[in-house]
Amino acid sequence: MTSGSGRRLRDDERELWKGFTRAIKPLKPSTHAVSEPHAAILPARKTPIKSKTSLKPAAVVAVPAKPAASKVPALAPLSRRMKQRLARGTEELDARLDLHGRTQAQAHHALLGFLRSAQAKGAKNVLVITGKGARDTDGERGVLKRQVPQWLRLPEFRAYVVGFEDAHIGHGGQGALYVRLRKFKG
Repeated sequence: MTSGSGRRLRDDERELWKGFTRAIKPLKPSTHAVSEPHAAILPARKTPIKSKTSLKPAAVVAVPAKPAASKVPALAPLSRRMKQRLARGTEELDARLDLHGRTQAQAHHALLGFLRSAQAKGAKNVLVITGKGARDTDGERGVLKRQVPQWLRLPEFRAYVVGFEDAHIGHGGQGALYVRLRKFKG
């Protein structure tokens, strides 16, 4: 077995590699046998090689596979025209949710329930008011103002949300979001 530089691996390096690859499971079952080409060339060493650094195999963490069946729909931003129609009132806002004064946990739960309910009632466009929040020591604005857009991008919300944008100043500006909902597939 050789490394990328063309040199042969030492016995301790080969053992380390074997220990590492032993814990790996292939993505797809292999149809051809994999052999160790250099196992028969070098005899097994009776005394371990002492090295200046201790080479121990790293713990392998199993990463769960993503379920292929549950495809998460992509987000699409609201068109400029749709945002204008919402701002002017020619496109109706079907529901509103005000998250002022709620903790993150309460707001997350309320937002998810609100979107489910609004979608089930056939709503197309809703307004979510986060508020701008007070500036913290780093000059950052409110927690909900930052968190709600991140939540709307999560897979658990994608079944309800087509896209979202900051609202027009008349509806709260940067302290509110227009959210376009997916059609209910009851």
